[in-house]
Amino acid sequence: MSNQAPNEARVIPLRPAAPTPAAAPARVPQRPRPVLAPRQAPPAAPPATKEPLWRDLVGDVLRRERLAQERTLKDVADTARISMPYLSELERGRKEASSEVLAAAARALGLGLGDLLSLAQDELTRLAQVRLGRSRTTSTSQYDGMCLAA
Repeated sequence: MSNQAPNEARVIPLRPAAPTPAAAPARVPQRPRPVLAPRQAPPAAPPATKEPLWRDLVGDVLRRERLAQERTLKDVADTARISMPYLSELERGRKEASSEVLAAAARALGLGLGDLLSLAQDELTRLAQVRLGRSRTTSTSQYDGMCLAA
């Protein structure tokens, strides 16, 4: 069993107790610590272009079409029967809209949902080519669109 009194906590020192002056060994001279140069940040890598988000692309198309028609947010929102702040958030890419809302916004601009999504896909293709350093004029492929296989 333990030698401790029942109400005393057992204390385990983290450092050894300091030696008493009579038993202290002779001090060993310490070597000076080397002075380290301040840490330098690694060289900055060139900023990587981020993959565009679909909601940003769709929002850009909605805004571009609305401005091309010289229409206000209020006018388009009223025609689409969605709130003006929500349409604004869609255009800025802040909201992921349902297909029903996108179709309503597209119809209000005189487009179909397929037209809206096709324009966004064209923008995505253009941005991907710019990101890879290619342009449409340097393409050697006879097909310039997306191919889906079953």
